Amino acid sequence: MIATDTSRILIAEDETIIRLDLRALLEGHGFEVAGEARDLEAVELAESLDPDVIVMDIKMPRLDGIEAAKRILATRAVPIVMLTAFGQDELVARAVDTGVFGYLAKPFREQDVIPAVRAAQARHAEFAELKLQTKSLVEALEARKAIERAKGILMAKEGLTEDEAFARLRRASQRSGRPMKVIADAVTATLG
Repeated sequence: MIATDTSRILIAEDETIIRLDLRALLEGHGFEVAGEARDLEAVELAESLDPDVIVMDIKMPRLDGIEAAKRILATRAVPIVMLTAFGQDELVARAVDTGVFGYLAKPFREQDVIPAVRAAQARHAEFAELKLQTKSLVEALEARKAIERAKGILMAKEGLTEDEAFARLRRASQRSGRPMKVIADAVTATLG
């Protein structure tokens, strides 16, 4: 296959043969393997190498992959694909609860690895976009509430209609070059 992906991947797997197989497979498809970890060092490498994706075994000797994923995700957002043996449904459920974006069952097949990594990247990107949209909507709602409060105060204190109160806030915003929420907060703090 022609290499087309330049994503940087961290592989965290305690079994050397599996780690080497994953490395060869990923590099053969154009991914850059930024680093390899056998266990606990996965958390440190995730911080220092800043990979685009992490492929991590659930069962590692000193630190289980779910706990490692939890520690990594506490400090940075990165798609994680977990490797697990068949028959470990409760571990997969814990991994999903932790925030991983995909998993592969061992023994994995070559044709399953790349789609799993790409799907995790796509889901992670969608999730990040949704978080941004949610933040924007929350900010818009907060601004709207502040403006409504300020309008109510102006209507009560100055005897203005709702349209007049809104027009006054808008004019003050335009004159000062500040957002209406800032003006509304100032009106609330001053007159409220």
